[in-house]
Amino acid sequence: MRLLANENIPLATIRRLREQGHDVASIVEIAAGSTDEQVLRRAQDESRLLLTFDRDYGELIYVRGLPCPPGLIYLRFTPSTPEEPAERLARLFGEMADGLIGGFVVLDRDGYRRRPLPEA
Repeated sequence: MRLLANENIPLATIRRLREQGHDVASIVEIAAGSTDEQVLRRAQDESRLLLTFDRDYGELIYVRGLPCPPGLIYLRFTPSTPEEPAERLARLFGEMADGLIGGFVVLDRDGYRRRPLPEA
């Protein structure tokens, strides 16, 4: 899976996702300090699902109408370890890999919910 990890995704999670065979670009490694708008544009331009702990992306996409990435996963929990997000994401990918494209997925400790992204 092609992913773009926002700056707030732990490097241990990025490494673990790469070990699992995912193509993960990391904002902290390639464009630290990017604005949310720049991150959205990069995810869209590179056809990557965006991973983030930042809740602002919902407003940017649904209210302000900024460009949508192919999919977005908002991790809505505080990780107990730097690897925990990778573990939760692996379960999510196993359960709904096909449903990630075109969706805004909120992943929390109780599970996940999906909302369709706006049409371009």
